[in-house]
Amino acid sequence: MIISTPEERDILIEAGRRLGVVLDTLAEAVAPGVSSETLDTLAEKLIRDGGDEPSFLNYTPEGSSRAYPASLCVSVNDVVVHGIPNEAPRILKMGDIVGLDLGLTHKGMIVDSALTVSVGRTDKKSYALMAATAAALEAAFEVAKPGARVGDISRAIEMAFAGTGFSPVKALCGHGVGAYVHEEPTIPNVGRAGTGEELAPGMVIALEPIANEGGAAVVLSSNSYTFRTKDGSRSAHFEHTLVIEEGGPLIVTRRASER
Repeated sequence: MIISTPEERDILIEAGRRLGVVLDTLAEAVAPGVSSETLDTLAEKLIRDGGDEPSFLNYTPEGSSRAYPASLCVSVNDVVVHGIPNEAPRILKMGDIVGLDLGLTHKGMIVDSALTVSVGRTDKKSYALMAATAAALEAAFEVAKPGARVGDISRAIEMAFAGTGFSPVKALCGHGVGAYVHEEPTIPNVGRAGTGEELAPGMVIALEPIANEGGAAVVLSSNSYTFRTKDGSRSAHFEHTLVIEEGGPLIVTRRASER
């Protein structure tokens, strides 16, 4: 989507603020003994109580055989993305790491954001994985400006993981957003600078570095949505929706906990 009016920009900013509040509340609710289904129920309630719609619920991505059955994606440990929280719900345990990925629709405008948190205290390697993935997202922001190419973002994410021992996932990508959950351009997490679509002012995109403790390979589960690491290692995922602007990207889904 390309933002073309001040009114559209204001709606997107408000949508992002609302999503940030919901995700902060969900992150605080993560604790040993909590089920993934409880988190999904809470996510939907918070969104609807605000007068908005959960963007993922009943959304059918291109090529999928069925609609997504939940409002929230809850991805635990070796689940990379799209963990379905209300089909065979998981009970969170101390030391787990949990990806929370959520979309919100406010006045017809869609925003998308994710973070990974620990369930209580976890191990040093998991903390390092989460920190490296969050840092890769910040590195992507540095090059997300008018005139840059999609490949510049991809390369920035890839290089942010250099020397960390962690593997950016090649099979999963960031994307355009705003009018639909997934739009062009597709934004890989590895790539070559100077290639791909040029970023234009007003473009709305969701950047989402995803990295594994082990190898980059992932496998798709039989539910047709959930990706897991092929080697069983843990994975982390961070995502924000932003608008490309002349003065630098406007990151609309920043959470209060990040400020």
